Amino acid sequence: MKKYWDIPAGPREEAPAQVRLPDSVSIGSVRISPATILAPMAGVTDTVFRRFIKNLGGCGLIMTEFTSADGLFRCRESKRKRYLHFYDDEHPISAQLFGSDAEVLAGAAKIVEELGFDLVDLNLGCPAKRVVKCNGGSGLLRDLPHIRVIFEKVRAAVKIPFTVKFRAGWDEKQLVCVELAKLAENCGLQAVALHARTREQGYSGNARWEWIAAVKDAVKVPVIGNGDIRSPQDAAAMMAQTRCDAVMIGRMAPSNPWIFRQIEQYKQTGSYDQPTHADRYAMIHTYFRMLLEEDIPGAEGKMKQFASWFTHGIPGGSTLRKAVHNAKRGSEILENVEQFFAGHLPVASGQLPEEAGSQLPGAIRQ
Repeated sequence: MKKYWDIPAGPREEAPAQVRLPDSVSIGSVRISPATILAPMAGVTDTVFRRFIKNLGGCGLIMTEFTSADGLFRCRESKRKRYLHFYDDEHPISAQLFGSDAEVLAGAAKIVEELGFDLVDLNLGCPAKRVVKCNGGSGLLRDLPHIRVIFEKVRAAVKIPFTVKFRAGWDEKQLVCVELAKLAENCGLQAVALHARTREQGYSGNARWEWIAAVKDAVKVPVIGNGDIRSPQDAAAMMAQTRCDAVMIGRMAPSNPWIFRQIEQYKQTGSYDQPTHADRYAMIHTYFRMLLEEDIPGAEGKMKQFASWFTHGIPGGSTLRKAVHNAKRGSEILENVEQFFAGHLPVASGQLPEEAGSQLPGAIRQ
């Protein structure tokens, strides 16, 4: 996943002072409050990361990693809960599916409903070649008649709200975002989320927020805007320019998990807190410990991956990233984290400073 700071931010107009993000948005029978959503991200939004974001505050809806409908539909019933595992404190939560077989997607959506998810979402945005090659993700954007069949089959299979996340089109010569949003509304979907880039763009360049505005003008169901929200000011600016009903944040969340709470603070007061070294220590230590306690497959690899995001901007962070990368065990990675922050904070090994611990609500405090 390309990190947010690798993408140059284009100029954005500041939102007028009177523009406020909505307090909530209703998607079918599900109320999302606040109107901010954690985007589904492969290799990122597992149950540990979702609960971590939820407990930091400010995020109204969390979503699973995008999940193969075929894999879910064909796996044994005994394995389904592990395939899409979540805890009670994650509600409201949406499961995102990808695939191209309408019958399989409908069956997988029914399983999602039976597992207790609040919403089910269809991925029509993933630009990865391995997904597109199988006519999944954004690969389906070239076949709107088949998308209609999928919409109708899934809508008929479940009673929970059904949504879709999509890109603007295959490329700028084949923009389908408005037509696709209208199709979704006509087929009974309760919300649409647009990542305002084409499949050809991948994660490069700037998101074209005017495409979100065009979709908002075209449909009456809630429209969720996604793309290039790096700060609370960006969230307000997207709202001002597009009049979208909610904002979705993806790549910024792993590097700044406080972004949702900051947006809520900005909405209420016009300013927001920046994380301190104590906050970062608490965040890294707690998240890594949760990965180990949950026995997440590949936990050590995730710890190394996230270290590069979590330590971005910290003075001397490259030293910690190198130590984490060279560690062999999860416990060794935690030791390296404690040793590094000992030079920044007056903490004893293995203990969270009071200031940092107070930032983490009960469910994830040490």
